[in-house]
Amino acid sequence: MNKKLDVYLAGPRGFCAGVERAILMVQEAIKKYGAPVYVRHEIVHNKYVVDNLKEEGAVFIEELSEIDQLDRPVIFSAHGVPKSVPEEAANMNLLYYDATCPLVSKIHREVENFERKNLPVILIGHRNHPEVIGTMGQTSKDIYLVEKKEDVKELPFEKNQQIAYVTQTTLSVDDTKDIIDEIKLHFKNVVEPKKKDICYATTNRQEAVKDIAAFSDFFFVIGSKNSSNSLRLVEVAKNYGSSNAILIDDIDTFDPMVLINASKIGITASASSPEVLVSKLLQKIGEKFDLNIIESEYEKENTHFKIPQKLKEAI
Repeated sequence: MNKKLDVYLAGPRGFCAGVERAILMVQEAIKKYGAPVYVRHEIVHNKYVVDNLKEEGAVFIEELSEIDQLDRPVIFSAHGVPKSVPEEAANMNLLYYDATCPLVSKIHREVENFERKNLPVILIGHRNHPEVIGTMGQTSKDIYLVEKKEDVKELPFEKNQQIAYVTQTTLSVDDTKDIIDEIKLHFKNVVEPKKKDICYATTNRQEAVKDIAAFSDFFFVIGSKNSSNSLRLVEVAKNYGSSNAILIDDIDTFDPMVLINASKIGITASASSPEVLVSKLLQKIGEKFDLNIIESEYEKENTHFKIPQKLKEAI
């Protein structure tokens, strides 16, 4: 008889509305136009998703100059792009669709709004992340990137100068609050976004992890190494009491026997990871242990973003 293992499933977990919409846009484009359909940058940061879309007919590129067949459609990833990218696509006469998450587009509009008001803009985020590159590319003016609390004192503003800030959507809620508090400590005239920039899905998934990390001998986050929202979930699990918080980006190489001395584990899937990977991990662990699965009680997310009408498959 196998050893018993309590498995706490965080909820909500898995795909958010922006990710679902972006993947659906690629699939609908392939249905409507046939293969290949080009996708600039990984549509979402998840190898399983990207590999599946490649099989369906998507070709992933980093720059538009890599497109061989200029009569094929191209889709921009959910992370958003600088304004220069649609301009380049138009100059190349490409048919393009923008799968930027609407919650990222909201931040782009905020940056434009602050630019119109002549306000210097601070962006709280991670350097070189595609979402940050996209947001910084919404204006020809300087945007001041702040990655950590210590960066705030390096900002070149007067104490009473009016300034504004926006944030990346996939940050740690706790860390971001600390940075915002630091900005308000240093500067007296700070204009905030009308609504919080960290998206509902990031916030909900982090809160769900906090609820079960403390009593989990191991906490597993299913997600990719280049996924900001996945890495933040690992950090949150560690910060809230799980010393063995681990990112799993390849379930096939995972060895369930690391759990031989564990009695309780927690599992979540990041906003860019499909639920099927949770099932796959449970199946693998279940080959070695008797699982007592405890599903968290949580309110189902009911946010849905529509895909562009033009992309809906011709009937």
